[in-house]
Formats: sequence, structure tokens, C-alpha cells
Amino acid sequence: MVALFIMFRYSRKAVKEEALLKAGQTLEATVQHIDNILLSVEQSAGNIYWKIVFHIDQPDKLDEYCRKVVETNPYITGSVMAFEPDFRQDSVSNLYRQQRWYTHAMETGMPCWIEPQDSNAKEDESVISFCLPIYAGERKVGVMAANISRALLSKIVMETKPSPNSFSTLLSQNGSFIVYPDTSKVMYQEVFSQVGKGVEPSVEKAAQAMVSGEKGYKRVSVQDEDFYIFYKPFERSVVPGRSVEKLGWSVGVVYPENDIIGDYNRLLYLVLLIAVVGLLLLLVLCRAFVHHQLLPLRQLAVYAQNIADGYYEETIPDSRQKDEVGRLQNHFQQMQKSLSTHVDEMNQLTTTLRERGEELQATYEQAQEADRMKTNFLYNMTNQMTSPVSVIFSNVKTINNHYSSLTEDVTGMLVDEIQRQGEKITSLLNQLIADSEKKPI
Repeated sequence: MVALFIMFRYSRKAVKEEALLKAGQTLEATVQHIDNILLSVEQSAGNIYWKIVFHIDQPDKLDEYCRKVVETNPYITGSVMAFEPDFRQDSVSNLYRQQRWYTHAMETGMPCWIEPQDSNAKEDESVISFCLPIYAGERKVGVMAANISRALLSKIVMETKPSPNSFSTLLSQNGSFIVYPDTSKVMYQEVFSQVGKGVEPSVEKAAQAMVSGEKGYKRVSVQDEDFYIFYKPFERSVVPGRSVEKLGWSVGVVYPENDIIGDYNRLLYLVLLIAVVGLLLLLVLCRAFVHHQLLPLRQLAVYAQNIADGYYEETIPDSRQKDEVGRLQNHFQQMQKSLSTHVDEMNQLTTTLRERGEELQATYEQAQEADRMKTNFLYNMTNQMTSPVSVIFSNVKTINNHYSSLTEDVTGMLVDEIQRQGEKITSLLNQLIADSEKKPI
């Protein structure tokens, strides 16, 4: 995506530079085309002029020359001559003396071009006039005008379109269009008078730059459609004997933005669509691939959970994969087998320890019982010996305290009693020793 972005950014720059170059070439070609038409009219009028001078006193000849200049030049749609009142009185001269093509040529005394003055005239009626002052010696006596239909000029210029929807235009110094295409699209007779009537201010700025004699291009918006207007001053080529006064005209080429970068934008959208679809397809394929590759891991996760739950005997199958996942599954299998073996050994050891513990518990209980029995036995033996000891102690104390007063019989009786009690104690001690030497059951 980054590579595509960089490529299309530089491609857009190249497309714009190519459009500028093509616009410049088109402007030059348009200027040359228009100037060739004007030069052709000038030459035709000039060729007839010298015949007019020689037959200036022959009205029939002058009318014939006016017809001939129209016949010999396909661009000229009409020709007319008007004369000063003191030189000739006729209805034609009287009609045209107040018109600008006549008055301007008479004032300057030089050949000149006069653009249409009536902006409300119909396209078919609007003409551009080339005016030649007619001299009789040193005196200006009249003017000959060769007219070009603006519609015809526009048609000829419009045929040289630089792109399918582009067109050329020729703007006069007062802001009216000498050459223009279908007025329902963009151009109007008087561009400045149309501002605020559906024409964007950007069009006025472009027209102002054109009538100011500037060279360059501007972006304008008309009826929600963007255009680029490339313009330059209209300069006439220098030809020997030609009057090359500045007309103040400006030629322009209007490019719809779609003609310049339309194919580029369509290609960009197509590439972006392909890129998005490709990325989505890549995402689906990667997801499927990753899902397939992670399937053994999910199985290992199930096995690990079973092992965590204490099921060590479940067999993990061998993996046929030779990658990291396959090696992981094989190592996991070895770990499971090792865990199973260790668990079995631990279970056996636990069973053995439990059995031995039970035996020790029984032995401990027997030892406690034997100790309790011994304690009871000693307690009983002690109780049995207490009485003879008391008797012996009493008799010994009696003998000791009353030895001098006791008779021999009494003394003998006490000694015999002591002896019996001693024998009894001896018997009990012998029984105790005999019982202690017995082995426990």
C-alpha cells in the first residue's frame, strides 16, 4: 500500500505536468490557428484593396470586389464598404458611418480588428470585422470591412480539441468571448455580467487574469464541475507588411478536471479496489492457513487441560509435521509418557507407604495396649505389695520400739509374720520378673 501510494503520488504529478505541457502546446496551436485565419482574412482584404484603389470611382466594380473577397476566402462571411459623405452619398455609407468598425478605422487610419460590440446579438449574427481605411491619395475617404462569423470561427477552433470534453476560447479585452463553445455549458457572452447568476467567482478571477494579459492557469468551478483554465495573451505573428497592433485578446484552453486526471482517478480507484479485495482475500487465506497450522496446538491445549485434570493415560498421537509445531507435539508426547510413568511410580510408592503406615499404626496401637497392660499390671502388683510392706514395716517398728518389753513368743510371732510377708513380696517380685521376661505377642 505504501508503494502504491508513492507510485500514484508521483504519477499524479507526472499527469499534471503532462497536462500543463499539453495545455501549453494547445494554447500555441490555438493561437497559431486563429492567427492563421486572421492573417488569411487580412491578406485577402489586402489583395482586393489595391484593386479598390484603382477603381474607387466605379461603384459597380467595388460591389463586385466585395463579393469576390467573400468568394475567395472561406472564412469571410461578408464584406462591406462605406465612404465619407463628401466623397460619396449612398444608403450603405449612411447606414454604417456611426458604427464602431467605421469610426475606429477612420480615427486611427490603420488596419484594425474590431470584435463584436453587441453582446446580445445572436451567435449566427455576431461577427468580427477586419477594417481597412481606403485612401484616395493622402485622404481617408472610406473603410472596407471583411467580416468573420464568430460562430464559424468558434466552430473551426473548437474542432481542435485537446481532449474529449475540453475546448478553446478567445476572450476580448472587455471580457466578452470571441470564441466560445455551447453557452449552456460554461461560457457566456459577457463573463463579468454573469457573476452572481450561476457563475462562480473563480470564473471572474480567471477572466480578470486573462483580460489583464497574464499567463498561467487557474482552477474554477462551474455548475458543481471543476475545470482548469490555461491562458496566455493572444500574440499575432510578425509578417512583413502586416499591422501587428496589440488586440488585447487572450486565448484560453478549458480542461475539465476529469479529462486531466479522470483516467488516473479511475485507475486509482480500480487499484485500491483490487488492493482491498486482495487484502481481504489474503486475510481470509491467512486466517484459514493459521487455523490449519494452529489445529495441533489446539489439540495440545486439550491434552494439556486433560493432564491438568489428572488424566495422564490419554495417548497423544504422533505428529507427521516436521515443523516446530510437529516437534512440539512429539516432545509433548514424550512429556506425557514421562509424566504417566512418574505418576504410576508415585501411585505405587503411595500404596506401599500407605500399607506400611497401616502396619505401623497397628503396631503402635499394640504397643500402646501392651504398655497400658503393663501399667495396669504394675499398678496391681504395687497394690498387692503395699499390704505386706505395711505389715513388715509395722512389725519392724513394733519390735524396734518395744524390743525390751516384748516376750519371746510375741517377738517370734512378729518375726514369723515378717517372714511370711517377705516371702509373699518375693513371690510377687518373681512373678513380675517372670512376666517381664515373656516375649510380647
